[in-house]
Amino acid sequence: MATVTFKVETFTLGPLQTNAYLLTVKDADSDRERGIIIDPGMNPKRLLDRIADVQIEAILLTHAHFDHMGGVEDVRKAAGCPVYIHDLEADWLTDPRKNGSMRWQDVTPPLSTDPAEHALAEGQKLELIGHVFAVMHTPGHSPGSVSFVCGQHLFSGDVLFRQSVGRTDLPGGRERDLYDSIRLKLYKLDGETIVYPGHGGRTTIGFEKANNPYTA
Repeated sequence: MATVTFKVETFTLGPLQTNAYLLTVKDADSDRERGIIIDPGMNPKRLLDRIADVQIEAILLTHAHFDHMGGVEDVRKAAGCPVYIHDLEADWLTDPRKNGSMRWQDVTPPLSTDPAEHALAEGQKLELIGHVFAVMHTPGHSPGSVSFVCGQHLFSGDVLFRQSVGRTDLPGGRERDLYDSIRLKLYKLDGETIVYPGHGGRTTIGFEKANNPYTA
C-alpha cells in the first residue's frame, strides 16, 4: 500500500456532531496551503476561519444528508471551489425533503444549496492537492453514498464507523446494499487502512474486520 502524506484535520460540526475533514498540503513554490474538504457539515464557522488562507480545490461529499451538506454554500462561496457529489443524490442538495432537513425541523431549518458542479461515479479518479483519490460507490446508508480512498486513507461517510455501521432506515437506505458495500468493497482494502468516518473516532479496516459486531 502506497503511503501518501497530507495533513488531516477534523472539525466536528453541527447538532449531529458530523465530522468535516480538511486535507492540506504545502505548495512547494509559494508555501501556501492547498486543500480539499470532505463533508463540510453544518454551522461551519470554525472550518471557515481555518481555511481563510487555504486554497481550497474542492468540496467532496460522501452523501447529501443535511448534516453533511449544510455548510456547502458557505464554504463554496468563501473558497470559490467546486462541489462533487454522486449523481444519485445530485438533486438532494436542492431539495430539503430529500436531504432530510424537512423531517428534522427540531434540529435544523430546511436546507438547500445550488447544484454541485461535478458528478462522482464508481472507479473515478480525482487528482486533487497533488494526490489521486479513488471514488468507491458504497450505497446502503443512502443510494448515492460514496467513499474516498487515497493511499492508506479511507473517508467512509456514514457507511462504516468504529464498531458500528450506518443506519439504513432513512429514505433510500437499504441494509443489503450497506453490508455489500462494507464486505465486498471496504473490507477488500489493506487492513492498515485508516478509516475516517462521518461521525465518531477513527479506526482501521483491520480492526473493524476483527471487531465490528455488525459485519461479523
